[in-house]
Amino acid sequence: MKFKNQTANPRKSGSALIMTMITSAVALSVLAATLAWQSSNTRLTHRAIQYDRSVTAAEAATEKAIGKISNDFLAGGELLVTNNLASYRAQSVPTTTDSAYWNNWAFDDGAGNTNQVYVLQSGVSSATSLDPIYAGLQAFITTCTVVSHASDLASIQRVNPGVFQQVQLANIPIFQFAMYSSGDMEISCGQAFDITGRVHCNGTLYVEPDSSMTFESSVTAVVSNIFARSPLDSRGAPVGSVVYEHPELKLSPVAALQLPIGTNNTPEAVREIIEPPPTGESASSTLGNMRYYNQCDLVIKVNNGSVTVTSGNYNNFSTVLPPAQAQLFVSTAASFYDARETKTVLPVDIDIGQLASWSQTNSNIRPSLLGSNVSSVYVIDNRTLGSSYLGAVRVLNGKILPPNGLTVATARPMYVWGDFNQTNNANLGTTNTLTTRPASLAADAITVLSDAWVDGNSASSLGSRVAAPTTVNAAFLSGSVETADGTYGGGMENFPRFMETWGATPFTYNGSMIKMFPSQYATNSWGHANVYQPPVRRWAFDLSFNDPTKLPPKTPRLMKVIRSEWASVAPGVNTPPTP
Repeated sequence: MKFKNQTANPRKSGSALIMTMITSAVALSVLAATLAWQSSNTRLTHRAIQYDRSVTAAEAATEKAIGKISNDFLAGGELLVTNNLASYRAQSVPTTTDSAYWNNWAFDDGAGNTNQVYVLQSGVSSATSLDPIYAGLQAFITTCTVVSHASDLASIQRVNPGVFQQVQLANIPIFQFAMYSSGDMEISCGQAFDITGRVHCNGTLYVEPDSSMTFESSVTAVVSNIFARSPLDSRGAPVGSVVYEHPELKLSPVAALQLPIGTNNTPEAVREIIEPPPTGESASSTLGNMRYYNQCDLVIKVNNGSVTVTSGNYNNFSTVLPPAQAQLFVSTAASFYDARETKTVLPVDIDIGQLASWSQTNSNIRPSLLGSNVSSVYVIDNRTLGSSYLGAVRVLNGKILPPNGLTVATARPMYVWGDFNQTNNANLGTTNTLTTRPASLAADAITVLSDAWVDGNSASSLGSRVAAPTTVNAAFLSGSVETADGTYGGGMENFPRFMETWGATPFTYNGSMIKMFPSQYATNSWGHANVYQPPVRRWAFDLSFNDPTKLPPKTPRLMKVIRSEWASVAPGVNTPPTP
């Protein structure tokens, strides 16, 4: 047998070694890459988590600032916000006082300032339409921009993202509502009743018609909107019907719309806006800024046996009218009987036509008003009267108002005698307000006396007080006597009071009815005999009030905070990201 001698091929052995080494290298590379990927992924995951935590922390700082801004705005308007900008910036960073969680967090405003929040307040914009809840409402907007950045000091991978937020601070002229109530509202009409404008109440809206009722616009209530009598009303259930022409705008609950008079916005507190200020109150304080007394062009003060007429707070009441000029349009000589209050009224009569004529020519008040006409009057009645008398203000001869319109305000009851605010007789008795001027009346209660009213017949039977067709074009802001102890308060259909037999005679009203507080002087309840027979109510919301340039002088404004923008921003940035 022969054996063949075989020897190893060195080339093949070398190739195998090389392949083994390559395979090992690839495996090691894959392993290294896998480990690196896992490490990188862990770092990225940790960084993403940390980024989200930091965004949340930054948002907490912006929310703290926005909370302060919102509270101040609702209590005191944009003036209070402006005064407190420095405190928002310095005192909105979350601290361990808020929670021990914030012990390891650092904040900055994106502009290099640590322990601060960026807050910027813009100027007031022109009138802007609001969101669908209040569709068509015009508001004057101030925008506040708030930015904060946050870093976790305990994190290995520290990041510093920020949050950008904007809120709109809306000032809503109150006379854009056909009907508004600072508390509950009741509407219970025995004749067909058509409400042509927006309705809002900061409580419960009791819709309780005894005929047909139609709401042509939005209806909002802070608590609820129900088809029922008030629990304090002992009358039976309503027997009429109600139609909401825009059911999608029948909304409750919604946020309250309030005046910026402080944290207490009850109807009783709101009454202060028609009262003169107490001694020592600053006119620039939160409440002082809202008082008609501090805003009006002309102030009429009536004391026992004297009448003084001065300029307003704008020049420290320093211009005093000569008595002969004051007597041209102010008188305290008349009296008449109010059957509802069962008192003799001693009115401070203001002849509006004479006031308008005097205002255009006088050399006393015009210079302090920079040559303009008087457009607002406040009346203080300081007379000491017996319990059978009622001090009040009465506006008469009011068809032609001063060129810039007119607001008359008082803490006392007010009576409107005859047609008011219509320069074109052809438009009397219609909803045409194209030839009217901006007007409002603010008082404890408002009673309409027709063109046929005679003071001498006021104490006679109801049959002796027969009304004539009358038109009033003005916003009414006043008090009311609420339903209580089973007695109906009269509702919004009786918000303007009457003292005559109207029957088939129409009372035409174009304006805005604002029920703000309980009456303090005209306090007898609605529903007594021998007081009045209701008119045919030709009532409409004055569409002119939807135009901010046609609002009555010194129109109060409601406050609403609107959230607008939110975005995350890169470190060192306090502006929104570019879309």
